[in-house]
Amino acid sequence: MLVRENFVVRDGIPYILAPFVLFIILFIFKLWLFGIPFLVIALFMAYFFRNPEREIPSSPDIVVSPADGKITKVEKLGDESLSPTLVSIFLSPFDVHVNRSPISGRIKSVVYTKGKFLMATREDSSQLNEQNMLEIEGEKITVVCKQIAGILARRIVCWKRQGETVSIGERFGLIKFSSRTDIILPNNVTVIVREGMRVKGGTTVIGRIDNV
Repeated sequence: MLVRENFVVRDGIPYILAPFVLFIILFIFKLWLFGIPFLVIALFMAYFFRNPEREIPSSPDIVVSPADGKITKVEKLGDESLSPTLVSIFLSPFDVHVNRSPISGRIKSVVYTKGKFLMATREDSSQLNEQNMLEIEGEKITVVCKQIAGILARRIVCWKRQGETVSIGERFGLIKFSSRTDIILPNNVTVIVREGMRVKGGTTVIGRIDNV
């Protein structure tokens, strides 16, 4: 299933246009040397807010990554084997920052929480930082996705609302600049990624739903 999308996300257009307009003004007044830094900024913003096409796997028994980045944590949220598993993904400023639904289903809840802007790799950032939590209920499992702001991020964007449905790999939001995305998987999902791996949102399979 090929998901076709815009070249850049709409929320990034002001960040691209503002420095580009300044470059054009300086260029018109023959001050193009002073305008080059603004052109570089505009090009970086276009790169940062890119929104590439993705080939989304269509199997009903998989969970895909909700974000691009590096897996920094895979751990059980308890001592028992039936405890859910937390998978944390760190997004650097060079990663695609569009978040995608890990499964198909209905959004049971969307909860935004104000907070701090600590380094996203810190252990306590998932509790203290600004974040947005989505609970997505599928046919077989329910997962929780957390958009967590980082030290540079100052705004979390969520395009979906409670009660709406999403398809696997569908865009649901954006975190501006470096950040972190967590996903909590139930015990009947076998996690197949490990710490240190790089993943792509909507493309990389991070877990398989066990047949019970």
